[in-house]
Amino acid sequence: MKKFIKSLAIIATLGLSVGSFTVQAEGQLDQLLDQVKKDRISEGKINKDRENEFKAARSDKQALLNKAKRELKAERNRGERLAKQFSLNETTLSEKAVELDNAKGDLGEIFGVVRRQANETIGTITGSIISAQYPGREKLLLSLAEAKELPNIAELEELWIALLTEMTESGKVAKFDVDVISLDGQSTTTTVTRVGNFNLMTDTNYLIYNLETLQVQPLGRPAEAFYLDSVKAFTSASADAYTPLYIDPSKGSLLRLNTRKATLEDRYHAGGVVGYIITGVLALGFAIAFTRLFGLFMTQVKMRAQLNDTNNPSMANPLGRILTVYHANKEADVENLELKLDEAILRELPSIDRGITIIKILAAIAPLLGLLGTVVGMINTFQQITLFGTGDPKIMAGSISMALVTTAQGLIAALPLIFVHALVSGQAKSVTNVLDLQSAGIIAAHSEKESA
Repeated sequence: MKKFIKSLAIIATLGLSVGSFTVQAEGQLDQLLDQVKKDRISEGKINKDRENEFKAARSDKQALLNKAKRELKAERNRGERLAKQFSLNETTLSEKAVELDNAKGDLGEIFGVVRRQANETIGTITGSIISAQYPGREKLLLSLAEAKELPNIAELEELWIALLTEMTESGKVAKFDVDVISLDGQSTTTTVTRVGNFNLMTDTNYLIYNLETLQVQPLGRPAEAFYLDSVKAFTSASADAYTPLYIDPSKGSLLRLNTRKATLEDRYHAGGVVGYIITGVLALGFAIAFTRLFGLFMTQVKMRAQLNDTNNPSMANPLGRILTVYHANKEADVENLELKLDEAILRELPSIDRGITIIKILAAIAPLLGLLGTVVGMINTFQQITLFGTGDPKIMAGSISMALVTTAQGLIAALPLIFVHALVSGQAKSVTNVLDLQSAGIIAAHSEKESA
């Protein structure tokens, strides 16, 4: 019974739920229908507005198209007018060119002369030392050279003044202050003397005008001493004095070449190791020669003193030692005495002739060493030719210098060594002759005593 009652209650509850759900669903559908109707009316209004906008924009685009067509037609008409005007202008220009040529007459030739002269003068003035004192003179000439129209009177006068200034200043000696760029790039304001269009110089040295940088700068290496002496004498002389001066007509080119020449020191070092050995041989030969000359000179002095006192022989000189042998053998016969004296002289000869042979050998070695340097230099030259060819002589210059310099060094060393060898040999022979003469005199005197 209880289960039946529960079932009835559940069925009643479900019926109520379905009834309420049906009522709610019907209310929502009515609302949805109303909303759709409202949206359709709103969308129709929006579409109508859009349609009206599209129609208005179509009218505007048509107006723009019509305007563009009118502008295109106007531009085409303008282009035709400009083309006709261009043709007329071309004809007019041709006519005016003919009229200009007829009007210029001889002026055209003058224009050509002015341009040619301006071009030539630019080169002259730019490379002139006078431009160091008067810079910027080439600007007007450059405008004349590049001008397309006839020059006016003022420009012709400036050209004339530029030429006249160059001529007059080339005959003057002037002093002025200018910035001198040293070799390390430092700029110093210096008082410079200009000699015409030839040289620039300070009080002690020459300067050059660099045409690439248009700056005044010193030579890479000072000129030789006698050139600089003339500069000092010239700059220190009074204005009315005449002083000799070395000038460079090439405006510094010869001076630069002169400073690039190899000095004696450079040539000496070009000989390399062989040259240094030759120098050592020469120094050794001179050292031996001077030592022997001094020794022989002192020996001759002592022998002269001994000749004044033959009765008191001294062992400090060769003649004294020979006289000592004589005094020790006065009682001997002539033959024995002669043998004793010859033996004493022979004992003295090594000390007298000491070093002479070495000098002679050194005099013979020096040119042979020079020849050795020549051979080595030529070998190096041929090796460089093999590696680099003969296109650049500078590559072979070092080896060729060695080949030539060592030969000269060998000869230079041999000549004085031969001379000092002859001098030392002559002094030694004079000492030996004195000993021989005294020995012969002693023997002759002793023989006379025996005969008496």
